[in-house]
Amino acid sequence: MRLAVIDNFIYLQIIPHSLYRSTPITKQTLQRRFPDLFLLYDLSESSQSDDENESVSSKLERLKNSYPDHVSSIEAAIIEAVDYLSQFRADNIVHDAEQIKEALLMPQTTSTEPRPWGAALGQSYGGFCVMSYLSLIPHPPSVCLLTGGIAPMCTPVHEVYSSLAKRVKERNLLYYKRYPEDAKLVKRLVQRLLAMPATLPSGGKLTARRFLQLGMHLGGTPSSFASLHATLATAFLDDESQELSKAFLKHLDSVQPFDDHPIYFLLHESIYADANGPANWAAHSVLQKSPEWDFSQTVANPDQPTLFLGEMVFPWMAKGDYAECSGLGFEALANGLAIKDDWTALFNPENMRRTLESGHTVAAAAVYTDDMYVDYDACRMVTQPGGPLEECKLYITNEYQHSGLRDDGAAIFTKLYGMALGSVGVPS
Repeated sequence: MRLAVIDNFIYLQIIPHSLYRSTPITKQTLQRRFPDLFLLYDLSESSQSDDENESVSSKLERLKNSYPDHVSSIEAAIIEAVDYLSQFRADNIVHDAEQIKEALLMPQTTSTEPRPWGAALGQSYGGFCVMSYLSLIPHPPSVCLLTGGIAPMCTPVHEVYSSLAKRVKERNLLYYKRYPEDAKLVKRLVQRLLAMPATLPSGGKLTARRFLQLGMHLGGTPSSFASLHATLATAFLDDESQELSKAFLKHLDSVQPFDDHPIYFLLHESIYADANGPANWAAHSVLQKSPEWDFSQTVANPDQPTLFLGEMVFPWMAKGDYAECSGLGFEALANGLAIKDDWTALFNPENMRRTLESGHTVAAAAVYTDDMYVDYDACRMVTQPGGPLEECKLYITNEYQHSGLRDDGAAIFTKLYGMALGSVGVPS
């Protein structure tokens, strides 16, 4: 099949952590931009509480007596830093993309004719950005393609995580079915880390909960199960020892991206905050209500698997587990973003529907029924009759995981582009 020539094209994706080269948001750059946020970063141990569950507001209130000026400066810096980081979401990403197009790609002209991108491909969170394009930009790309990237805009954030938790559990059970011997090994590791967390090369702590975050990769690629199995095989020095291998500790530092890219931690749940109130640590709240996710209990039950966690962020990540995401100032910033209740709108269902119905923009999407990161049922609510993406043509399959575009990109792109233009008869 011969495809039409695309004059210009934009690809939107949250880059896999293994491919990151640089990021403007690190603890170091935040310290430089908001020094007051970290005024009490080196607070002596004697001034800190031993209660990990103490809230940020309670900590600051307790410290006011000893450090009134510092706390006042920190509170002001929290507001400033939250406002700054709030600019790094899909609504501003698509406006930035428009500026890039006009400044770098399009020849200068005095014409007032619209000059949209020829096509846009959004993978994963990039698909969420394409939906913001359809919502917020008067002349979005002429062809919009989404792969594993339909935002659950019709589903409240806590319901999103309730559904995703079920899909993460399904992947866990499939993993243990393929590698049944790992069920005992995981419990052994969790017991070891509950008794004595390990210090990582980065300075963070390998706690049981951080170890279980390895599950975020279970739905990433067809080889994800084999990769996790190989990692677990290197954990202990030998079958009898409780000592963890240095290779295992170094590997965990390299595959967990939050220290090097804390924006992932800080803004992950905000991708679901569509002018509808705070995300407020939704994943943490959902899992706390379900005993099957309480690893301190399941680890002692041989008949119940200890479940790995999915792509979720938690308030405890700023309490020492991740060195570059911890400290009072960073914890206060993370909590400030979590409780923020005045997020801007990311999606406009009427605009999306109107744009696709006009015919000026056509769209097609690959939806993976077994996707661990983007819930299938929530996708269908967006694409059902009367939904914002009703006019988007769907290629629904269980042949791929979330990484379908990476694993078979040429075939998926060709199919979706042909569907969007009407030359491929899917759906039949």
